Amino acid sequence: MPQAHLDLAAALIRLGRIKHDEADLDVVLANIAQVAKEAIPGAVEVSVTLIQGTEACTAAYTGELALTLDEWQYAQGRGPCLDAATTGTAMLVPDMTAESRWPEWAARAHEAGAASSLSIGLPIQEAMVGALNLYGAVPRAFDEQIGLAQTLAGHAAVALANVHLYASTATLAQQMREAMQSRAVIEQAKGIIMGQRRCSAEEAFAILAQVSQDSNRKLREVAESLVDRAVNGPRD
Repeated sequence: MPQAHLDLAAALIRLGRIKHDEADLDVVLANIAQVAKEAIPGAVEVSVTLIQGTEACTAAYTGELALTLDEWQYAQGRGPCLDAATTGTAMLVPDMTAESRWPEWAARAHEAGAASSLSIGLPIQEAMVGALNLYGAVPRAFDEQIGLAQTLAGHAAVALANVHLYASTATLAQQMREAMQSRAVIEQAKGIIMGQRRCSAEEAFAILAQVSQDSNRKLREVAESLVDRAVNGPRD
């Protein structure tokens, strides 16, 4: 049975419900990635790249494949998500086996299980840019989805830029740095949960996000607490 997809109206409603003045940046980014995965046909994994100056990071992702493919680009200093972020345009890779702009990355991506990709630039603020990255399991998964992806990315960019409506650019830039720094401890916490519960990375992240929401604590704080208990044992 074909996978049911979220229609555009429902996706935009989901993005519009984000409380920009209250939500943690990590949660906003995770919501953007998940909505895109559910709304865009052919997207098996989705990520969000953020760039400040020369620093690039994957601040949210729906699966390990997306994270891996992004990080290969950062290591090489080039690739569709980087080019989409810096130019603010759409970068389509219809077929990884026929890609000539980034041949080394495309070859590795194909070996890892991605057959096509689409990255859409997210113009956020002058000090920060980003990209919404979609990865497909079959060639030409996104040839007919560029318009839909651009519409969704445009609304995602607004949601992201308004995380704190009254915050200064400097404050938002600091949030980005914190998001980049938090990913390492979140990955550690996910690894602990995966080992304890024998679950997938996606399930581990969902558990962390649920604890964050239920306890009204930031995702990074929940992860740090879990890692601290695992390393030092429960506090008296």
